[in-house]
Amino acid sequence: MGQTAGHSAEDDGPAMKLGFRPGQVVQELGWDEDCDDDLRIDIEDTTGSELIDQGSGEVADVVLQWWRDDDGDLTDALVDAITELAPGGVVWLLTPKVGRPGQVDASDIADAALTSGLSTTTTVSVAEEWSGTKLVAPRG
Repeated sequence: MGQTAGHSAEDDGPAMKLGFRPGQVVQELGWDEDCDDDLRIDIEDTTGSELIDQGSGEVADVVLQWWRDDDGDLTDALVDAITELAPGGVVWLLTPKVGRPGQVDASDIADAALTSGLSTTTTVSVAEEWSGTKLVAPRG
């Protein structure tokens, strides 16, 4: 159900598990040398297009925001992240896992999301070094 011949849920890469789908426009913010290239490639393979930068003029279905504790003000970054986000779009906030350099406290993520008008929904492991927190605009 919902799967193509020869393709099972076990074959899905991390991008499919995070909800990325073919045809989506994904804007990437906060990229640096420490980002997980395998995840980035899987997202591009799944959506069928390259990740776009801020200021591209395109409206994004998903924003991929890489963030470390010393990157600055998370609330400001999230406000910037949603400026080119389509209605109903999603922000995936990717932060180093607990115990890794640059980890961000869950309470800081929740506070920044609330202040920027977003709600946290789920937090999952997205790569060996990175966790992802799904942020959405509240309904209503």
